[in-house]
Amino acid sequence: MGYEKKLVAPALKFRNFLDKTPNLYNVYFIASISCLSGMMFGFDISSMSVFIGQEPYLKMFNNPNSTMQGFITASMSLGSFFGSLTSTFISEPFGRRASLFICGILWVVGAAIQCSAMNRGQLIAGRIISGWGIGFGSSVAPVYGSELAPRKIRGFIGGMFQFSVTLGIFIMFLVGYGCSHIDGKASFRVPWGFQMLPGLLLLFGLFFIPESPRWLAKQGYWDDAELIVSKIQARGNVEDPDVQIEMSEIKEQLLIDEHAKNFTYGDLFSKKYRARTVTAVFAQIWQQLTGMNVMMYYIVYIFEMAGFTGNTNLIPSLIQYILNCAVTVPSLWLLDKVGRRFILLTGAALMMAFQFGVAGILATYSEPNAISDTVRISIPDNHKAAAKGVIACCYLFVCSFASSWGVGIWVYCSEVWGDSLSRQRGAALSTSANWIFNFAIAMFTPSSFKNITWKTYIIYAVFCICMFIHVFFFFPETKGKRLEEIAQIWEEKIPAWKTANWQPHIPIATDADLAAKLSTQHAEHANGGELISSGTPSEKSQGV
Repeated sequence: MGYEKKLVAPALKFRNFLDKTPNLYNVYFIASISCLSGMMFGFDISSMSVFIGQEPYLKMFNNPNSTMQGFITASMSLGSFFGSLTSTFISEPFGRRASLFICGILWVVGAAIQCSAMNRGQLIAGRIISGWGIGFGSSVAPVYGSELAPRKIRGFIGGMFQFSVTLGIFIMFLVGYGCSHIDGKASFRVPWGFQMLPGLLLLFGLFFIPESPRWLAKQGYWDDAELIVSKIQARGNVEDPDVQIEMSEIKEQLLIDEHAKNFTYGDLFSKKYRARTVTAVFAQIWQQLTGMNVMMYYIVYIFEMAGFTGNTNLIPSLIQYILNCAVTVPSLWLLDKVGRRFILLTGAALMMAFQFGVAGILATYSEPNAISDTVRISIPDNHKAAAKGVIACCYLFVCSFASSWGVGIWVYCSEVWGDSLSRQRGAALSTSANWIFNFAIAMFTPSSFKNITWKTYIIYAVFCICMFIHVFFFFPETKGKRLEEIAQIWEEKIPAWKTANWQPHIPIATDADLAAKLSTQHAEHANGGELISSGTPSEKSQGV
């Protein structure tokens, strides 16, 4: 693209700026820094849940009704939607670290505005700005991790993003719970100011992590790319077989990509990419339609329906956040053992059961009780067992999500594209789908609780049935496969339920071998269906 050529010099300066300090090549450290953007996501989720029922917050912001509270909560997701779509215009010409840098800056600025908010408009503006930053981070961090991690632990590394989300949810709720005992505006201003911490840590940590080797190779920095791959996978041994295989696959894929380098969002819907685009986009949509963020954003309302009010409500809410965080940890290991499809299918089935459970208990035992503008039913004190049943179903639902769709989707959507040509724009598009549905759920759930009460859970249970069917028939297995191998699954149209045991043979190839192979093939141009003969691209002597 023309604008990318104009940005070569500034992009090089930015890369040199970050590389003034020595990089560390421990893949767990690298992932921990990049996943601080996930912690911001978690802070967002629980930054409102403690306060929406607290008197200082309600007084300061003029007792927002269900619709206004929905928009205040959802405003950060709105910013994230636009942030995820625009992230590619930074990450492609400037690199993955540049997007993470923008993420940190926007988050800190937005948190400062929220902390000082004097009215609803300022609060919403701060949340939109912070959300824009999260949009950058949530689009880039999983891709960055998948491009750096060895394939044997790629699921674990990718899952660290979701763990950082759950850790952020827990930390922010804990801080909010502690501050809820403070009188006055400080009860919510202190936690909102505390939100700046992960953004500041991310900005500092970016000086110590390397750029994505696939991005460097795409810009012509082959030696730098090979050095990073070797240091991460083989302690600097460039002759290691895994390093050689990784580099040969990167070279082959980039030779193919050279013939369609003017790739746009529209190309994601071409014949070649349509199936993987639909899969990745729906993976993110289904994650939201599980109803998990209903449990996270509005847990206070849910437990009010179960008969818990005031600070007694916050204790069972805190337990839920602890479970969410604790269950995520072993699930990181599980991803690379049992595979993505198994955990997604199992999670969908379990979540369906527990959503029906909550709906059934509330339908049977709740009574009309206008606790607030949003909560219109509650279980009376003489049915304590039923109230405990609602809480138990909520806890089990959260555990089911955390061990499946929580850790699995961020990994899956960074892997499923396969080639480097579509990966960043595809990840940005699918993440934007997550955020727009996140916005819709945050916006309309209070009104749903107000108008159809327990039937809200029936809707999410039906969604869980639909996602189970979709995953079984259309989601290929990506566990243990190199990113370039996954592209072959799409090209050969392997049925999703047969992909777990599908193993291609990809030999180590020289540049000459790859060029000869490509000269006998034709690359279908994604935009317009032209057939363009493949050739060897000239090596860059200088790039970004």
